[in-house]
Formats: sequence, C-alpha cells, structure tokens
Amino acid sequence: QVQLVESGGGLVQAGDSLRLSCVASGRTFSSYVMGWFRQAPGKEREFVAAMRWSGASTRYADSVKGRFTIFTDNAKNTVYLQMNSLKPEDTAVYYCAADRAPAGLRVIGGYYDYWGQGTQVTVSS
Repeated sequence: QVQLVESGGGLVQAGDSLRLSCVASGRTFSSYVMGWFRQAPGKEREFVAAMRWSGASTRYADSVKGRFTIFTDNAKNTVYLQMNSLKPEDTAVYYCAADRAPAGLRVIGGYYDYWGQGTQVTVSS
C-alpha cells in the first residue's frame, strides 16, 4: 500500500528556513505527480507546490513562488519542500500528496489519490 510520511515541521521565526520531507513507499512513483498542500486553522486546504517525480516541471502557488522549492531525491524516494524566508502567514499543517494519473500539475487536492498525515509548521513574528 502507498504510504506518504512527512517530517521536518516545527516552530521557527519569520525569515527562517525549514525543509519538509515526504518519504513515499509502496509504489514506483516515477509517473506520479507529487504535491504539497497546506491548511491553516479555520481555512480551506490550499495548493503550495507540485512536480512530476521525474523533475521535468514544477508549479507553485503565487504566495510561495520564489521562496519555496519542491524537489525529489530518487535514491531516497523522498520529495522535499524547501521553505525560505518564512512568514507568519505560512503557518499551517503541510501535507504531501501523490497524483497517480496526472493530467498536468494539478492544484486541486481532490485529484490527488494519496495523502500523508501532515506536519505542523508554525512561523512566529
């Protein structure tokens, strides 16, 4: 069975950096699209970033473009989200997701088939 396990969240100050990891297992993910989403308290889940596991293309939400980077390590079967210049508004639970039949780099979470349990990121001002 597919498992996505996130880690790397924590409490940081504005301007700091964090790197989230998502270890994927149970499938060969080379044809998948991997995404990161987040959900802040009282808000709907929102798209953050996505990429084809092959790394051919990436897509970012406007709110994180230029600050966040999504990338994979095939040897470790891991997808990362490098987050720089963090802001208090980045505070949320961050989820890793996998789209097994991708029609592009989709931003709607409903298209993703597998989800991790989430990791909390808190940015203080």
